[in-house]
Amino acid sequence: MTTPVGGMAGAATATATTQVDRNDQMGKDTFLKLLVAQMRYQDPSQPVDSSQMMAQTATFTQVEKLEEIAQQNASLLALQRSSSAGALVGRTVTYTDDSGASQTGVVTSVRLATDNSEAQAMIGGRAVAMGRITEVAASATPASATTTTASTSTGSSSAS
Repeated sequence: MTTPVGGMAGAATATATTQVDRNDQMGKDTFLKLLVAQMRYQDPSQPVDSSQMMAQTATFTQVEKLEEIAQQNASLLALQRSSSAGALVGRTVTYTDDSGASQTGVVTSVRLATDNSEAQAMIGGRAVAMGRITEVAASATPASATTTTASTSTGSSSAS
């Protein structure tokens, strides 16, 4: 039998980081420890074949390079999120607060991400993690700004 799902009290959100940690996979340290243990406990009368040793060394190098690529990708993702966060300034956003309730406000500024923290939007004097923003809408522009834009574009059209 299935159980119905209740309300979303205290909705959880994930924070983006540049760290790539996978507990279900071996890292380069584990691989190196296994390689050293294999060499230490090998049978002296039947040493490991040199081609096998080269293959294991190549595999170790591949593991190192893949970890570097994963770290670079995570850093690029954090940079992309930081740069796109700047586009939110002046926009009305809806976000989920710490209690799980939806709040709405205008983004006044943005704090860029670091290696240890996610980019944050300043909404009503409160820092809100970018991962908590659920909706972005264009803020209402004052009539004078719309009129100025329209007259500027009309003036440039007649100059062509």
